[in-house]
Amino acid sequence: MRICLVYDCLFPYTVGGAERWYRNLGERLAAEGHDVTYLTLRQWDRSERGEIPGVRVISAGPRMHLYAEAGRRRIMPPLVFGLGVLWHLVRHGGRYDVVHTASFPYFSLLAAATLRPLRTFRLVVDWHEVWSRAYWIEYLGAVGGRVGNAVQAICLRVSQRAFCFSQLHGRRLRQAGLNGELTVLEGEYAGSLDGREPERAEPVVVFAGRHIPEKRAAALVPALALARERIPELRGQAYGDGPQRGELLRLRSEHGLDDALDLPGFVDAEQVEEALSRALCMVLPSRREGYGLVVVEAAALGTPSVVVAGPDNAATDLVRDGENGYVAPTAGPADLAAAIERVHSEGHALRERTAAWFRANAKRLSLESSLELVLESYAADASARR
Repeated sequence: MRICLVYDCLFPYTVGGAERWYRNLGERLAAEGHDVTYLTLRQWDRSERGEIPGVRVISAGPRMHLYAEAGRRRIMPPLVFGLGVLWHLVRHGGRYDVVHTASFPYFSLLAAATLRPLRTFRLVVDWHEVWSRAYWIEYLGAVGGRVGNAVQAICLRVSQRAFCFSQLHGRRLRQAGLNGELTVLEGEYAGSLDGREPERAEPVVVFAGRHIPEKRAAALVPALALARERIPELRGQAYGDGPQRGELLRLRSEHGLDDALDLPGFVDAEQVEEALSRALCMVLPSRREGYGLVVVEAAALGTPSVVVAGPDNAATDLVRDGENGYVAPTAGPADLAAAIERVHSEGHALRERTAAWFRANAKRLSLESSLELVLESYAADASARR
């Protein structure tokens, strides 16, 4: 089949769950013998080329800063990318059997939907997240938020074959009246399904992710300070970088944690894995997660997680209290510290339960299971069209 994948980012030039998903999908489709094109914004120097083995990578727009200083998405890059996708599909849309796009940024989806009546391709859409109206307004303000929510609603009305990656967003899609068949893909974990025997934990809590407002990495600092009142040897490590890094540095100094909290920035995946393998727990204070892959990655190492309850946080679907970690009721210092202390008090027994939880759920949560479902859907759609 001739398949066009559409997303404005490409791993490893930008790093995130969606980036990894589309790269893995492209590689798998190419390995199966399909003709695969990947449309994206250019994220590399003009003298270089974006590459995925066996995949044709095409820039549908110039190199642009995707995020404003506050860590929120800028509006211009999605508009430019949407126009680039529209122009590419005007010229080449007839050669594709499937156009498989992320829902966000929405203008690329709208471009594909506009041209589909003039072409023969099947439109497949991944909904990594579905935002509530309240969150849109909080994110973009009263006017911008209402516009964003309206554009999302228009995209939901487009006839499509849809996938999402959590039960939370599956429920939202159905409630919002998605126009098309929906499959929930619960697997994004690409490592070994055998897991590892849990190591003896060191008194270290680890955060790994971008330092943006939604991740609330700064919430780790006062929680660590409070937990150290009962666990004096406790230390912290916050991997990643972003616009909130300055706040972490300020709070670290304010709470007297300069020698107890490391901020290494972005490091190799192997270093993060090593840190997680020996961590007391992984702490993810996010208020908004489309999936929460790092929870599964930690569990594969036998390391429990602490996440925070919230209407937009799909990571809570991956944590069972007392089995592979705890869900704190809020990101407040007292609640996060209490969850960390519970993990500490459970000792190695919780790590063994976490490893057992991973083994029991590994197949369901594997990337391979999701890729198989996507490939099956392509085959079924092709058969139905024939």
